[in-house]
Amino acid sequence: MGARKAIRAEKMKAEKKQKAIAVLRDCPTSPRKMRLVADIIRGVEINKALGILRYSKKEASIRLEKLLKSAIANWEAKNEGERLEDTKLCVKEIFVDGGRMLKRIQPAPQGRAHRIRKRSNHVTIVVDKTVPVENK
Repeated sequence: MGARKAIRAEKMKAEKKQKAIAVLRDCPTSPRKMRLVADIIRGVEINKALGILRYSKKEASIRLEKLLKSAIANWEAKNEGERLEDTKLCVKEIFVDGGRMLKRIQPAPQGRAHRIRKRSNHVTIVVDKTVPVENK
């Protein structure tokens, strides 16, 4: 391996250590309802995000709060020497994808039937250190 490649590999390894990822699969909530809550905490510092999720009235916020705590725990496991209080962590990425759909039938008048789609979703949170922005 060349010198440039080794330096780049070390740099990428250091960047990977800063990030922590947590994934929630097959959550029985529609993706649209989950995205409403996910949009609120995107790019927010973690303590503020936990406060937002704790006092939100949406049911999806309960699941996202638990997932965010899991991502923070994953970050602590990766960075054993560092303290959480000393570092500024934020929710760098959060995205909600559609999961599997359960299809059910509801009886309708005159022998007909309506289809009901019970949607689920997959949520991914990436927690990373915030980069201080210098004002010029």
